[in-house]
Amino acid sequence: MWLLPVPPRGRPRSRPGRQAPVQPQSSPSPDLRHRPARLHRPGAPGVPGAIELPGAPGAPGVPGAPRAPESREHREYRRYRGSRVMICGRKARPAAEQLRAPSDGAGGSRRPGRALKKMGLRSHSPDPPQHSASVSPPRGAAHGTAGTQGSLIQAGAVGARQGLTEDEDVQRMLRGSLLWKVKAKGGSRERLFRLQEDGVTVCFEGRFGRSRSPQSFSVAHIEAVREGRQSEGLRKHGAAFPERHCFTLAFKGRRKNLDLAARGEEDARHWVQGLTKLMGRLQAMSQMEKLDHWIHGVLQRADRNKDNKMSFREVKSMLRMLNIDMDDVYASKLFKECDHSGNERLEGRELELFCRRLLRRPELEELFGRYSGEDRVLSAEELQDFLRDQGEDSSLSQARAIIRTYELNEKAKQQELMMLDGFMMYLLSAAGDILNQEHTKVHQDMSQPLSHYFISSSHNTYLTRNQIGGTSSTEAYVRALRAGCRCVELDCWEGSDGEPVVYHGHTLTSKILFRDVIESIRDSAFEKSPYPVILSLENHCGLEQQATMARHMKAILGDKLLTQPLQGQDPHDLPSPEQLKEKILVKGKKLPELWQEPRGVTSLLDPKEEEEEEEEEEEEEKVQERSPRRSLQSLQEIKPLQAKDASQVSPELSALVVYCQAVPFPGLAQALRHPQPCQMSSFSERKARKLIKEAGPALVRYNARQLSRVYPLGLKMNSANYNPQEMWNAGCQLVALNFQTPGYEMDLNTGRFLPNGRCGYVLKPLCLRSPPGEGSRRLALHIRVITAQQLPKLNRDKGSSIVDPFVRVEIHGIPADCAKQQTHHKLNNGFNPRWEETLRFQVRAPELALVRFVVEDYDSTSCNDFVGQFTLPLPSMRQGYRHIHLLSKDGASLSPATLFVHVRCKSL
Repeated sequence: MWLLPVPPRGRPRSRPGRQAPVQPQSSPSPDLRHRPARLHRPGAPGVPGAIELPGAPGAPGVPGAPRAPESREHREYRRYRGSRVMICGRKARPAAEQLRAPSDGAGGSRRPGRALKKMGLRSHSPDPPQHSASVSPPRGAAHGTAGTQGSLIQAGAVGARQGLTEDEDVQRMLRGSLLWKVKAKGGSRERLFRLQEDGVTVCFEGRFGRSRSPQSFSVAHIEAVREGRQSEGLRKHGAAFPERHCFTLAFKGRRKNLDLAARGEEDARHWVQGLTKLMGRLQAMSQMEKLDHWIHGVLQRADRNKDNKMSFREVKSMLRMLNIDMDDVYASKLFKECDHSGNERLEGRELELFCRRLLRRPELEELFGRYSGEDRVLSAEELQDFLRDQGEDSSLSQARAIIRTYELNEKAKQQELMMLDGFMMYLLSAAGDILNQEHTKVHQDMSQPLSHYFISSSHNTYLTRNQIGGTSSTEAYVRALRAGCRCVELDCWEGSDGEPVVYHGHTLTSKILFRDVIESIRDSAFEKSPYPVILSLENHCGLEQQATMARHMKAILGDKLLTQPLQGQDPHDLPSPEQLKEKILVKGKKLPELWQEPRGVTSLLDPKEEEEEEEEEEEEEKVQERSPRRSLQSLQEIKPLQAKDASQVSPELSALVVYCQAVPFPGLAQALRHPQPCQMSSFSERKARKLIKEAGPALVRYNARQLSRVYPLGLKMNSANYNPQEMWNAGCQLVALNFQTPGYEMDLNTGRFLPNGRCGYVLKPLCLRSPPGEGSRRLALHIRVITAQQLPKLNRDKGSSIVDPFVRVEIHGIPADCAKQQTHHKLNNGFNPRWEETLRFQVRAPELALVRFVVEDYDSTSCNDFVGQFTLPLPSMRQGYRHIHLLSKDGASLSPATLFVHVRCKSL
């Protein structure tokens, strides 16, 4: 199971007078006497173990400690359920049953405040306790091990002084509050919400009158906390509660919002402020701190009888939770080596020792030894060598700055030395990430015409599920805009009471008011990006309700709505994203400029063009009628309200279309002879592929001057997506995807817009802006897949289920560059599998290429299961030894799951 170190690859790092370090797995701690004048490093401080927080009713703690006062809501709840307090479905122990916490503060003890202390949320002295002289630290302890408590205490000392466990808001959350949970379809239930002792998990009871298992969510999965009625659910169903009592938790990924209402304004304020503080601290945690916090959560779950000790059976259960299928003989041997007391239980420092053994990173120790030499201490000059090999700034001042930033030992820092602990902190930080950190902010020229950018675009933005019977929601617009989308679609139909509605016509999808959609867009448009948002209107309304749409947009959007060409800008040329900052543009049909009289409104399409569009709609309806989910009769009864004059445009709505005039595609020949930059056409994915195949270079020239939008075929009942890469290859800017449908297509879209600060605009390569132009030189790309760490467990219900992971690397670009290779799978190890396999690619157009790293669970009898992925543009990928932070299928973080790779690029 545990892999022995392999010989270092590449150039040997030995120097005159030094021997290459030998690192057997069981060797003692490295001797630092080779540099006695420079450093004598004490043992690594800290011990793991999740500890109960103070003030949590019913939580075991130190005997004799006063019980925290109960809130009024908690007293009512206790009276309702009985004389003993229930927290998360478990009765609390009476004070007489509470166990004494070990005096050394070791793992598993229940000393108040320890769990949030691991997050750096509890104030403590800046000098943490050192190892006792009676306990020899394990190999690696003298110079630290990634993810250990010692590293965390030192790394989080600044944040720790915030003292959030004494914070009034967090205290209220720990005691718990009765909150009303407002349902999306109406109605509400009062439930007890309480922050758990780990400082991350919030549990709430399902229903007072029934014995249901508690539900929970992690603070780490919350994207935003919104005060008041700022969600669709609260606006519809929260009128019974005062607005200041209401708040919404918006989650990352596809999880639905949680709409809540407190009994009083004070309670609501405590939860909003407390959650915001915890979210901020979690965001500031380093990868090592996240790992430490994660493993302590596993330890807490594995301690079944809550006696703060780990039997061998509980240790085996913990290993399965960690995705490790360790041989019983080796596990027993490791257990006995750590059981210094001989009582067949691990507690305190014994548990710390066991965790240190598990969390070792042999591959990082080998890398560190290769550059530091025999004495196992890295000088600033030696760190320079490493930075040079990484292809980074290798000046002496930069090396010293890295030591000052990441070294945990103060004595080493003063002498400009780096220990293994600091080296690991550096590689696990953003500085060691595979994504170029300069690209995490806007770094591209934003002053070029809109047609020179790829623009993140959504299709059927209003849908939360499929386009046949899915739910329409304003929350879908909020999620898309917060994900960086800059072009959203509104399918507008005639509504009752003179109010236009948005939904997918000819289907059973629900309807939402156009006015509500515009309000949601106003509130979320520029939260994540200041660059312009385009409203793509698909108009099926009559003249009267079109005028209503125009009035709503002007009244709600105000100055954000662009209604006139920019001053000093040629009205026939496209402006830049920089010029259009904080502006919302309307894409739609526009009346001819010479139109004057209101009675002169006419259809903007000639009969042939109308017939072509109707054919696509008819084909879509036929497929829907064949849908196995609905009978032919039920679908025929769906008759959306489309006015007879829907093919006409009201002057009020036409006046709002400035730079994005929707027109039928005139053909490439005519469009290239008479370019109209402010006109844009839309293509189905099928028509776009046909154009690319028949006249690809001409389409690239067209897209250099004018905007084009590509959308998925309406034939796909499950709202499936298409591969956007082939459209980007042709320079299409607005490649619209169903954001509600996860898959590799959305992974590519997220990767494409990952750089440039995720602002939703990415400058196209020069060869697509000024065709014909030369692209970059061909590259030889070598990716050595070294290890993975803490991969998620796929089947949590089956404890014995362990993943057999392998890594696949995919190149998405021009057809000649598309390729994929994969490693062999590793049996029963999702905790720290090691491959050491090199995958080689040749890339002819690197400026267009995306690299996708995929981890899957190998299955010889069925399809492999998805574990995690990460996608980024090749120009944004850094060379050298890098960590890759994996994402789930819906784009949420899988922290602390990572890949560790070595990347090398060479021009051919």
